[in-house]
Amino acid sequence: MDYIFETKMMVRDYECDIEGIVNNANYLHYTEHTRHLFLKACGLSFAEMHQKGVDAVVARMNLQFKTPLRCDDEFYSRLNLKKEGIKYIFYHQIHRASDDKLCFRASVELVCLVNGRLGTSEEYDKAFERYVGEGKEEEGKGGKMKDERGKMKDERGKMKDERGEMRDE
Repeated sequence: MDYIFETKMMVRDYECDIEGIVNNANYLHYTEHTRHLFLKACGLSFAEMHQKGVDAVVARMNLQFKTPLRCDDEFYSRLNLKKEGIKYIFYHQIHRASDDKLCFRASVELVCLVNGRLGTSEEYDKAFERYVGEGKEEEGKGGKMKDERGKMKDERGKMKDERGEMRDE
């Protein structure tokens, strides 16, 4: 899957259950945090949108738990996005950083409530228009985004080549 955004995180000890693995509910926190960072990278604030009377709310989730994360594991939370009618569908994947093993996959459908009623948001549509169905990334706050050619940049603006090696643009 191509991603339009990724951010790196780390498992904290209090997120693990008695079995020593991340409790399933915490994956929802990870994906929500990733969506909020993506929103910021697109120039919008979830809190400011709420103050304007526009709330993006989860309507449906499909979750697949693959390989458990454990305390102190670093991982990448990645997403892609498409729009169907009034729904935004976020496709999330969480990969363990040490071996890029898929740990979690989800599709999350969001809809907008405008002043408490189901509707559309011009602000969200405008912020997401360059990503919906495109898979483009560029550097964003708190994560990485692809450029117009679909190449992943690191935090210094350097590009990864076909072999995954960093090079100057």
